[in-house]
Amino acid sequence: MTSVSRRTLLATTAAAAFAILLSPITSRAADPVRVGSKFDTEGGLLGNIILALLKAHKIPTVNRVSLGNTKIVRTALLSGEIDIYPEYTGNGAFFFNIDTDPVWKNAEAGYEKVKNLDLAKNKIVWLAPAPANNTWGIAVNGDTAKQNKLATLDDFAHWVNGGGKVRVAASAEFVESPLALPAFESAYGFKLTQDQTLVLAGGDTAATERAAADGTSGVNSTMAYGTDAGIAALDLVALEDTKHAQAVYEPAPIIRQSVLEAYPQIKDILAPAFAALDGPTLRALNSKIAVDGGDPKTVATDWLQSKKLL
Repeated sequence: MTSVSRRTLLATTAAAAFAILLSPITSRAADPVRVGSKFDTEGGLLGNIILALLKAHKIPTVNRVSLGNTKIVRTALLSGEIDIYPEYTGNGAFFFNIDTDPVWKNAEAGYEKVKNLDLAKNKIVWLAPAPANNTWGIAVNGDTAKQNKLATLDDFAHWVNGGGKVRVAASAEFVESPLALPAFESAYGFKLTQDQTLVLAGGDTAATERAAADGTSGVNSTMAYGTDAGIAALDLVALEDTKHAQAVYEPAPIIRQSVLEAYPQIKDILAPAFAALDGPTLRALNSKIAVDGGDPKTVATDWLQSKKLL
């Protein structure tokens, strides 16, 4: 064999080996990112925000938004059926069976806890969360809040203890669960009598919030979740939990580690959008969908364009 043919053979062999070496990376990078979400209003909104941003940055995607409830979506992520979806930090308490740990009542510490646990056990990466807390709370009729200067649960406790005419619409679970109303009463030093609560069947915050807005049966306050659409739409005031009686549920994109390694730019693509999703913003966007009947994809896209993120 001549030196020329030997060099040709070596070059061909090297090129083939190099191609084989690169082929898994190229294939992996070309795989579309399957974007999922829960099927509730906020899940659909956040899922569409993620989907729109990835598409805008030329990352191939598959739309699995509004896939199902928490168990279904979480299982899909862990089994590799989807690659990314928005989850809440406080749910780490239940994912890892440590719901009594006070760490979940601290936004930063709870985020770091679930971030570290999920990466170590499941190779799931928690990206930067939104500064909004979708946890149990108490909201008050807007006029009532103004008349009594109610902005925090400290104010609410002072109002109740001072003989304020309060009546809270709630579910049986909210009234009875040690993690809900009793936790607020213990933290803030007030106690509602049976006559000061109106228990509505079903546990739907839409019904309890409507009762507070309309003054049904003397109701002027309601159980609520922090980013409920009805808070903005019905002119309710969500009272600030200054003593952190509840676990913090901040929404954050969570993604399989292998997918983030293939598309590391996703972290920086999503960060500005989630940083802009504070409580009032999420309530307003949820209201556009749940109250005004807006399409989640359109609401997400319009908001991203208004923030110059698309």
